[in-house]
Amino acid sequence: MIRYALRRVPSALLVLVVASVLVFAVPRLASGDAADVLAGPDSTAATREAVRHDLGLDQSPFLQYAQWARGLLTGDLGTSYIRKEPASHAIGAALGQTVTLTVAALILAVVLGGLAGVVLGTGRRRLVTRPVGALVSLAFALPPYVSGVLLVLLFAVTIRLLPATGYMPLSQSPDLAVQYLLMPALCLALPTAATLARFLAASVRQVNDEDYIRTGVAKGLTSSRLVRAHVVPNALPPVLTVLGIQIGQLLGGAIVVEAIFAWHGIGDLLVNSVLDRDYVLVQDLLLFAVAVFVVVQTLTDLVHAAIDPRIRLEA
Repeated sequence: MIRYALRRVPSALLVLVVASVLVFAVPRLASGDAADVLAGPDSTAATREAVRHDLGLDQSPFLQYAQWARGLLTGDLGTSYIRKEPASHAIGAALGQTVTLTVAALILAVVLGGLAGVVLGTGRRRLVTRPVGALVSLAFALPPYVSGVLLVLLFAVTIRLLPATGYMPLSQSPDLAVQYLLMPALCLALPTAATLARFLAASVRQVNDEDYIRTGVAKGLTSSRLVRAHVVPNALPPVLTVLGIQIGQLLGGAIVVEAIFAWHGIGDLLVNSVLDRDYVLVQDLLLFAVAVFVVVQTLTDLVHAAIDPRIRLEA
């Protein structure tokens, strides 16, 4: 298992290196930079050039990339051009809200998607499977910016059960924090839950056709025991790979959800940094998202290999 894990490290590092080059180059393709924002729209060309020199933006792209990469290797994320503070401080202040939202959405997605997938994969009554299938299709089809507005209209405007927008730290007031968290977490979780439900249902149906399941039925095992002890454990490995990909998509969806529900997390910080041409924060945030995706995907592959020894043997 350790040898398999070590073989995954070079490819992960290569992805991060390529990603660092892309996240450095792509923001600079847009017109303007942070000097234009700081100098103001009515500034002269000389003023903008002076600001650009102070920020180091007049240096060659290769030198700027080398300085940024050296800082990353030493733990220095750089200084925000606009905020005039270390990028690590700005990211750390916004990270808590995004992590809270993403973890809550992941838990909801696993629970809702797991239940729906088992029902669709093992259910025989159309009275149950049809409504569940319809809900899964609806959750899969609606993008977060549509489902978010619908949730606000339903739970905040019509029923008046939950607050429409805002954030409350869990340490300050757990009851209020859960109320503020429930709608955005559900909005972010619905597409992931629908995807997991579909893959799990297909995997469960495939496992149900295996010979050892028929043997268990012939031995008189109950349906609940078969599902709990044999069907679901053997249906999980391919779903874990899908779950790893979906975790990366949760971070992308958090940008839209944070804007809808006024959560000042990583997504909100990234949008403002792009508008301000704050290259340092944009680079750090994008590379952070790629790093999280690579780490999660690597851990998913390791868990998959631990569950299914054939993967280790093939590697």
